[in-house]
Amino acid sequence: MSEQPLSVQESTPEVSVSEARMPGAAGASMKGPLPAAADVALEDILPVNPRLFSEHRWHEYFARLREEDPVHFNETDVAGRFWSLTRYEDIKKVDTDWKNFSSANGITLGFPVGAELPEGMLNISTFIAMDPPVHDAQRKAVAGSVAPTNLGKMEALIRQRTCDVLDSLPEGETFDWVETVSIELTTMMLATLFDFPFEDRRKLTRWSDVTFAVPQPGGIIETVDQRRDELLECLQYFQRLKEERLQNPGHDLVSMMAHGQDTKDLSPMEYLGNLLLLIVGGNDTTRNTMSGSIYALNKFPDQFTKLAANPSLIPSMVAEVIRWQTPLAYMRRTANHDVELGGKQIKKDDQILMWYASGNRDERVFENPDDLDIERPNARQHLSFGFGVHRCMGNRLAELQLRILWEELLQRFDKIEMQAEPERTFSSFVNGYTHLPVKVSRKG
Repeated sequence: MSEQPLSVQESTPEVSVSEARMPGAAGASMKGPLPAAADVALEDILPVNPRLFSEHRWHEYFARLREEDPVHFNETDVAGRFWSLTRYEDIKKVDTDWKNFSSANGITLGFPVGAELPEGMLNISTFIAMDPPVHDAQRKAVAGSVAPTNLGKMEALIRQRTCDVLDSLPEGETFDWVETVSIELTTMMLATLFDFPFEDRRKLTRWSDVTFAVPQPGGIIETVDQRRDELLECLQYFQRLKEERLQNPGHDLVSMMAHGQDTKDLSPMEYLGNLLLLIVGGNDTTRNTMSGSIYALNKFPDQFTKLAANPSLIPSMVAEVIRWQTPLAYMRRTANHDVELGGKQIKKDDQILMWYASGNRDERVFENPDDLDIERPNARQHLSFGFGVHRCMGNRLAELQLRILWEELLQRFDKIEMQAEPERTFSSFVNGYTHLPVKVSRKG
């Protein structure tokens, strides 16, 4: 959840480096089952392999990197040179130092600095992929939407919608929590923030999914061209909304960008980039943490029992689930000059991936980090919202939505039981769920 947009930081994927051919057993193109992390040569571990996340195997690989090679080097024909930071302190050091480690070349793994984009690929720009002062000015233009006063006004609406969705759930029947609850609640919230036509709100879900999807047969998208075409449809739709809000402004995000001094003259690709930032930030992160909270409390039933007995622990549980789930697995920076980090020589223009998912499992900071502990004393020190100038703009909104969800869940249900292991997002960036079958038992 990160501006990290409304609930998370994000820009747009310029390239699927995960498709690069690596020589070792951890290469993304490998067929057959993934090997155990201990059986892979250290230099062949490719952290951006999306199978590590879709098959829920990332934990063991990152645990090995934290222990043996916390500043880990890879080089591919597509992305060039990039480094993976897997320990908490190294990640925080880079995240808080925008002068030495820039966001201006993108916040996901992409092409080497200065490389030409392939023909037909959109050159999208967004304020999270900028440094101060431009970043600060464009962020400020929309930050009011999630200011404390606005959140106070939205709380009753969020609660009413949450109650409506939960009251409609079937009892004793298996249903998909992702589709029925997580997507529906976050998409309704997004539609409100944009003042987006409510009957078209699932378009926002689709555009969010398309933005970071890895092209593959039968996947969310099958080609890069399909992504481009659908995102241009998004731009066309929001261009119409912008024209309307120029004449009849409101308090929504489109109006704020249309009239903001630093955003009103954005180019089409800058406008699209900021829209996608806000859509992904308000959708993917909160939605996947909502699903992750159900998964986590099924995996640690003692914690659910503790929570049900003491609902005052909900705020602490929310922080812990955000740490444990880490809905955006990493963020990228680019070195502004040669620098030493963790004993390794980083070259100017090298890409640096800050693996929040790994830092949130760092044994040096979090005791028994793979366990869910809803009373963890330092849960709020998690990395999921980022640090520094790019700290998640919508973190309070995300926490509010999760808190209300669980306040209302505990009032209605004795059990929310997972019926099978979830299906997960094929991505090394979005650490999420595509399907989570559950049954609920209402209180008598």
